[in-house]
Amino acid sequence: MEYRTVGNSGLVVSEVGFGAATFGGVGDFFGAWGSVDVDEARAMVDACLDAGVTLFDTADVYSDGASEEILGAALKGRRDDVIVSTKAALPTGTRPTDAGTSRSRLISAVDAALRRLDTDRIDLFQLHAFDARTPIEETVDALDDLVRAGKIRYLGVSNFSGWQLMSSLAVAERRARARYVAHQVYYSLIGRDYEWELMPLGVAQDVGAIVWSPLGWGRLTGKLRRGVTPTGPSRLSVTADAGPPVDDDLLYDVVDVLADIAEQTGRSIPQVALNWLLRRPTVSSVIIGARTQTQLADNLGSVGWSLDDAQVARLDAVSEREAPYPYFPYRRQEGFAQLSPPLV
Repeated sequence: MEYRTVGNSGLVVSEVGFGAATFGGVGDFFGAWGSVDVDEARAMVDACLDAGVTLFDTADVYSDGASEEILGAALKGRRDDVIVSTKAALPTGTRPTDAGTSRSRLISAVDAALRRLDTDRIDLFQLHAFDARTPIEETVDALDDLVRAGKIRYLGVSNFSGWQLMSSLAVAERRARARYVAHQVYYSLIGRDYEWELMPLGVAQDVGAIVWSPLGWGRLTGKLRRGVTPTGPSRLSVTADAGPPVDDDLLYDVVDVLADIAEQTGRSIPQVALNWLLRRPTVSSVIIGARTQTQLADNLGSVGWSLDDAQVARLDAVSEREAPYPYFPYRRQEGFAQLSPPLV
C-alpha cells in the first residue's frame, strides 16, 4: 500500500480507501448496496487494516446514518489508527433544515455525525453537494469555525462543478478561511468526464481527488459482458437510474480490453480497472466498497503492482470519448492544443 497527501495539505491517506455505503442496508436503495452488520464490518475493517488501508469513508445519508454508526462501532479501540471521512448536505429528512450547507445545518450535521461515529473529531469532512441557496461565504465561515473548534481536521467537497469549486476556493482565500483540499468525484474507465475540467482545476489549485464508484457503479466487475446474461446478486436493477449514465457499447468495449489484460496479468477485471485509476493525476485515494469479504479481498488486490505502459495505453484508447465544448478544440485543433499540454 502506498500513502499520499491530499491536495495542498498534510493529510496522508492510503491510495485505496474503504467506502462504508454497504453498512446498514436501510431502505430499498442502500439495501441493494449491501446490509453489512457490525460484526461483518469489524471483519472488513480488520482486513483493510491488515492491507494498510487507513481511509474509511461514509456519509450521513448512507442508510439514514446507520453506516456512520456501524463504522464507528467497527473502529472502536483503533480510532487513532485511521482517517475517518464523512459527508453532509443531501437531504436527511423532509424539513427545509434537513438539507444544504447553511450554518445551522452544518453545525447540527457535524454534531450528529460525531455522535453516530462515536468520535471527537472528523478527519475529513466533505460537502456532499453544492447548495446554491446558501451564500458561499456563510458555508466557508461555518466550516472554518468547526475546524477551529477541533471538530473537523480537513475540508473537502463532493460532486461540485468546476465553477462551484473555484468560487468556493476563492471565497475561502479572500476571507482567510480553511480551504477545501479534497474533491470526492466520480471517475472510472467508463466515466472520464472528471478529466475535462475538474482534473485540470485540481492540478492548478492543488485539490486531491478522492474517487467514488471507481468500478462505474458496479459495471466493471466482469459480470456485464457483451452477449452474456449476468447472474447472481446485483444492485444495478434497483439503483441504475441514480448512477452515472453509461453507453452499453463503451462498457462492452472497455470490459473486453479489461478481460484481455486481466488474463495477461493474472489479475481480475476489477483489479485492472482500479490499478489504472491509481496512476491518474491528482488521485489521492480510490474508494472501494464491498458487500462480502471475497469482494473486499479482490479489490484490495489492486495495489502492489502496476500495469505496463502498453496496457495503460490500450485502456486509455478504448475508454476515451469526445469531450464537449469548450474542451474539444483543445484536444482536436492544433492551435488550441499548443496552449493546453495534456495532463495524461
